[in-house]
Amino acid sequence: MTEHKILKRKWFLYVTEFFAGVSVMAVELGASRLLAPYFSSSQIVWTIIIGTIMIAMALGNLYGGRAADKNPDPARLYRRILIAAVWIAAIPVLGKYLILGVSGLLIVTVSTNFLVIAAFVSCMLIFVFPLFLLGTVTPALVKVTVGSLDDSGRTVGRLGACNTVGSILGTFLPTFVTIPAVGTAVSFLIFSGVLLAIALIYFLSEKTKLRAVIIAVILFLLCLIFGRSTAFAFWEDDLRYEGESVYNYLQVKEDERSVVLSTNVLFGVQSVKMKEGGLTGMYYDYALAGPVMTGKAAPKVLVLGNGSGTFASQCLEYFPGCTVEGVEIDGRITQLAWDYFDMPEAVRVTEYDGRAYLQATDEKYDVILVDAYQDITIPFQMSSVEFFTLVRGHLSEGGVMVVNINMRSDGEGSINQYLCDTIASVFDSVACADVPNSTNRELFACLGETPAARLETGAARIDSAELRALTARVKGKLVPYEGGGHILTDDRAPVELLGMRMIDGLIEEELGYYKEVYARDGLRGILDSFG
Repeated sequence: MTEHKILKRKWFLYVTEFFAGVSVMAVELGASRLLAPYFSSSQIVWTIIIGTIMIAMALGNLYGGRAADKNPDPARLYRRILIAAVWIAAIPVLGKYLILGVSGLLIVTVSTNFLVIAAFVSCMLIFVFPLFLLGTVTPALVKVTVGSLDDSGRTVGRLGACNTVGSILGTFLPTFVTIPAVGTAVSFLIFSGVLLAIALIYFLSEKTKLRAVIIAVILFLLCLIFGRSTAFAFWEDDLRYEGESVYNYLQVKEDERSVVLSTNVLFGVQSVKMKEGGLTGMYYDYALAGPVMTGKAAPKVLVLGNGSGTFASQCLEYFPGCTVEGVEIDGRITQLAWDYFDMPEAVRVTEYDGRAYLQATDEKYDVILVDAYQDITIPFQMSSVEFFTLVRGHLSEGGVMVVNINMRSDGEGSINQYLCDTIASVFDSVACADVPNSTNRELFACLGETPAARLETGAARIDSAELRALTARVKGKLVPYEGGGHILTDDRAPVELLGMRMIDGLIEEELGYYKEVYARDGLRGILDSFG
């Protein structure tokens, strides 16, 4: 009787297939946003997300087909949808704790590929089970929908079309609507609520499994109450702002001396404002050597990756009368620059990709700062010989390119060697300066005269004693770079793998102390070290 009633409502089965497709893609995109603040949004992390989800869906298809053959009762399918809905609703409540728990465990047990393994294990624990359950939807619906072999092809085609169209909607909605509007946590709750509603409609219409329905609704309501927080850095209690944009997780923190923007919950400073003005003590200061190298009192400056305007503001402070343009792909960051960082109105900011901007303008600049390498993510299109050739074409005579390399590393085949060799193949003279007490390295590239010679000439024209002292420090750190054969191109730029290799080394170096404590005193020693 139950089977007969469901077969008479084929539209409901198509609706189920449609929203299963919506939810799978929405959860996949939500997974990227949940993991990105902890593990970055690199292609490697995306590969892990897509791979694990495909594993879950494949296993779900296999299990769903076998289960449907053994017992085609639709109630079994909608019970699985009910469980998936509650699990997805719980992700905003428990997901970030699982991620940090996995990371903490792997810190003391894994020596290489930390980020890859941590992201993979986190993805498996959080997302595989609900998507495995959703993977059972299609074969189960085929079983109950196909009435005869005469129209089986048409029926299966309709189900597949419903799933695909739903997947398309599930791709666009989170990215352009729900996540920017209400955040990742609420997005999970929205799509889990849709699945819950479908299951509720089925069970209430069939007047069965009502106790399970009540339990699921109560659990969903609890998740709705406790899972609406957008706090990824839940241990922080002094944040001025925490939110998300289409591109980034964003965090603004303030203390008595500065205001800081970060796009990662655990490390990395994207921009900083010193409340009393002056130098920051960070890489932005060393980048000021670029305008000095031009020898001009008021150079024309372009910042690719403007952030909230730290370097742009410093240029206007130390080079009065200069012209500064910024390019920033994330409009929300630019808004934060006005709201929290007092970026001068004289800075003209264009919301665009840095490389695309250069391709669209004929302007030339005395200084171009490339500061688009965000945390551990290096966009390949802004690391290739074609990109740096484009930058060179937009430099005026005597112009200087400055590149902020976030994570310095040395050795054969390192990401820095690739970047420096690539730049050296385009520019006549390249020199690097490591920024003290940080992992940053500033690279200066010129046509003709060397960066050191230009810095010495330009320093003689500086009025600011503070800037002269900084210039002397940078000059003492400058090391000429001779190019080699490690060239990145648009066709081949494996920056994700190179960057991950570099991060492994940094993590191993930074966490060596805790591994020694763990080896000597176990988990209790680790806990005591934090206490």
